[in-house]
Amino acid sequence: MLQRPRRNRKSEVIRQMVQETHVSAANLIFPLFIIDGVNQKSEVASMPGIFRYSIDNLLREIESCLKLGLKSFDLFPNISEELKDKFATESYRDESLYLRAIREVKKNFPEACVITDVAMDPYSSDGHDGIVENGVILNDETLDVLGKMALAHAQSGADIIAPSDMMDGRVGYIRNVLDDNGFTNVSIMSYSAKYASAFYGPFRDALNSAPKFGDKKTYQMNPANQREALIEAELDEIEGADFLMVKPALPYLDVIKLIKDNTELPVAAYNVSGEYAMIKAAIQRGWLNEQRAITEVLTSIRRAGATAILTYHAKEVLENKWL
Repeated sequence: MLQRPRRNRKSEVIRQMVQETHVSAANLIFPLFIIDGVNQKSEVASMPGIFRYSIDNLLREIESCLKLGLKSFDLFPNISEELKDKFATESYRDESLYLRAIREVKKNFPEACVITDVAMDPYSSDGHDGIVENGVILNDETLDVLGKMALAHAQSGADIIAPSDMMDGRVGYIRNVLDDNGFTNVSIMSYSAKYASAFYGPFRDALNSAPKFGDKKTYQMNPANQREALIEAELDEIEGADFLMVKPALPYLDVIKLIKDNTELPVAAYNVSGEYAMIKAAIQRGWLNEQRAITEVLTSIRRAGATAILTYHAKEVLENKWL
């Protein structure tokens, strides 16, 4: 045999030399949950090791992450029920929890990259990503709310706006609102292929944002569809997106690869709460090796084509020097 591929696997030094895919701190985005109050920190029951933070503790958590080289953060608010309404007006109220958190993070850590979530569901009394009328999600009427939300985020200091609502035309609408108000340098990371997935449950627990009726299948994508993701990605690119995101990640590695092969834009992937919970549960039962399982997950997402990975594992892999 002239060709023996095992020769390139015979030692750790050679294996590292020929390694094709690498994950570094620069590829990771850490999702963080925010709650109101002072000195508050509560663990998400279905996400071991993941907490909701009041703003003061959020700042401490971000400071500890920056020391590890983790510099990008996606913020998500847990809003009290009494502040929710049909039109999600709390989402752009100047002194809302979320806007105060963005301002505090950027004031204290201007070097941090703050990514903000644009969607109605955390603030909606209906728990949906759009305005609801007679049980129907209104697409075009929702765009006005999303535009107000995105503008408020930009005014508060957000570096990247990430619309996760899956309304048609929202990237173009938000891009126009930002540009018309002088925020041409604020980026858009669009949730281009966001599937109606079973893996969002722990996230909805963390934010108490589950829909009050029905499901999200009229706006989130059918898990059986792959080519449809190209339609969504192409539209978002045309409308001015700077990143295209696939969510979830692990069940949709093929979609990450497909979009990566059909765009010159950077592709992001969200390694979602259910994926995190699944891995952590198996680790706690002793069924998986923690370091190997988590690094394999992140490597697979990166190998599929994701430049940026939103993952709840971000801090622990850097703390433990697993990358």
